Amino acid sequence: MEGRNKARRDTDLERLSRINAFSWLSLPELTRLVDLLTLANFKRNEVIVGEDALASEAHLLLSGAANITCLNARSERVTVALVAPGPIPEFPVLPVSRWSFQCEAYTDCRVGSLSWDRFGVIGFDSAQLAFRRFHQTNLRQWYRLLLRGSSFLSLDLHERIALTLLELCSDFGVEESRGTLLTIVLSHQQLANLVGASRPRVSEHLASLERERLVLRQGRQLVVRADRLGNLMRRLVA
Repeated sequence: MEGRNKARRDTDLERLSRINAFSWLSLPELTRLVDLLTLANFKRNEVIVGEDALASEAHLLLSGAANITCLNARSERVTVALVAPGPIPEFPVLPVSRWSFQCEAYTDCRVGSLSWDRFGVIGFDSAQLAFRRFHQTNLRQWYRLLLRGSSFLSLDLHERIALTLLELCSDFGVEESRGTLLTIVLSHQQLANLVGASRPRVSEHLASLERERLVLRQGRQLVVRADRLGNLMRRLVA
């Protein structure tokens, strides 16, 4: 049993060391952080953490992919963000909230949690930088939601889909000869939830991107020509 626990701990340490948000930590600091974490495994579609805990504790996705969901105006639970290994962003609890944000396992996940005050055990400078990295993750996620959902920015659906595909490429993409392969399987309905549109309309725009050879299909996965799509977006917003 002791040998099994050590092997699991070493695996968690290796996973943590591969996460860019914590690449600046020394090996002793990474080891200390792993020792502080309360670790758990979650199967696909299981709830990892609810709205209250998202605001009160730090949560790290060590492996797998997670999604942030909330209730829409029809009280249907929809995906608003996909999360790659790294800090799981906070979603602050508002005085009056009917959205009920929560983090769920999109694939099988390994997650570590710890209270915010325990960061100080890592080391003062490292703890301050860890807080900053978590804050940057939160800002990035909220900025992405703003880009995808705000009517004030005057982005049409085609542009919002392109931005979302580029976002997914940066988090879940693997470079190959044809472009960037998305390692997660994303349905048209899930993409529609992310961009705030209906599934039929999203399917139409994806078909258009395929005709333009900006998106290719590989079974249920997508290969995105991120370079060409990025150039297109730059021309559109110039």
